[in-house]
Amino acid sequence: MALASLRTPAQAQDAVPVVVDRVVAEASHQNVPVLGRFVARQAGPVAARISGPVAEFKVEVGDRVARGDVLAVLVKDSLKWERELKAAELNRFQAALETAQETLKLRRQELSRLEGLRKSSAFSQARLDDKMQEVAVAKAQLAVARGQLESAKASLKLAEINLFNADVIAPYGGVVSRRHTEAGAFVNLGAPLINLINDTDLEIEADVPARNVGGLTPGVRVPAALSATKTFTAAVRAVVPDENPQTRTRTVRFLPRDLPDDAAIAANQSVTLSIPATRSEKVVTVHKDAVLNRLGKTIVFLNQDGKALVRPVRLGDAVGSRLIVEGGLAVGDLVVVRGNERLRPGQAISFDPPPESNASGVKAPAAEVPSATKPKT
Repeated sequence: MALASLRTPAQAQDAVPVVVDRVVAEASHQNVPVLGRFVARQAGPVAARISGPVAEFKVEVGDRVARGDVLAVLVKDSLKWERELKAAELNRFQAALETAQETLKLRRQELSRLEGLRKSSAFSQARLDDKMQEVAVAKAQLAVARGQLESAKASLKLAEINLFNADVIAPYGGVVSRRHTEAGAFVNLGAPLINLINDTDLEIEADVPARNVGGLTPGVRVPAALSATKTFTAAVRAVVPDENPQTRTRTVRFLPRDLPDDAAIAANQSVTLSIPATRSEKVVTVHKDAVLNRLGKTIVFLNQDGKALVRPVRLGDAVGSRLIVEGGLAVGDLVVVRGNERLRPGQAISFDPPPESNASGVKAPAAEVPSATKPKT
């Protein structure tokens, strides 16, 4: 029986007709919004591979370059002469090797003639021993000449590499985002000259709560949004197996899919990802129309023996048209969802009790105020 029917006719006449809804427990399948950012898979400084003064820069900040393009040039004069010097040394050692080869050939011929005189009266064992020693020395000299030639080849190769490295080459295509120095400056080996960003190969990095990464296996797609009107999907590429002990989050990398044509994404641009909860949980919820903000406090009006009772509440995330209750209400409480804007604490109210939630957990709709008892506008 409705509570209004238990009052005296005078009380029923003074009661304010309202619509109420029941606080219920329901399964939450909500998505968790996580803020991520676009990161370039190829980005960073391009360093000098030799020491020397900068002759000129071939690019400016904002220029787009392709892989292999020359970004900057170091002074090459000394490097060119170094290569010429090493080339001359190579020629000298090549000639020395040829001389050593001819010397060894000659000593072997002389040794062969002496050995042919063994049965002759002109044979001398001492001369044979000396010649054998000369052959051994010639062999050693040939080995030294060969080593010197190989060393000269390596020196020339290094000189050519240094000369080649005077041209600072783009290791990948992208956009110049920074110049670290100017022409005329001396740079050391490994010093950064230019920063590049490959803006054609961006992915999304987000720190996802550890409790929600269970369902994020490679290939899983989640909704993503750059703004209210620019939405797309993001596919999981990898979950980094390293948890932040302070935030209890793990880094997840996503690949953007189906980006809008006018997205114009950039490195470090923010993006909101909707991460599905790993498992559904029972949560207490209240209809959002029951919630009021008065004097900086979040309150609801609930029924207590036919009167409006003010109750401060703590609320969490939204679940459809309802809000998760974190404190202040219990399952079964009847809260006012219509007519609550003008209610006063302790004011008498009348309503039709809403049906109980059905067995499947689907909430029955809130009871409507009968047309005869709805407040006049």
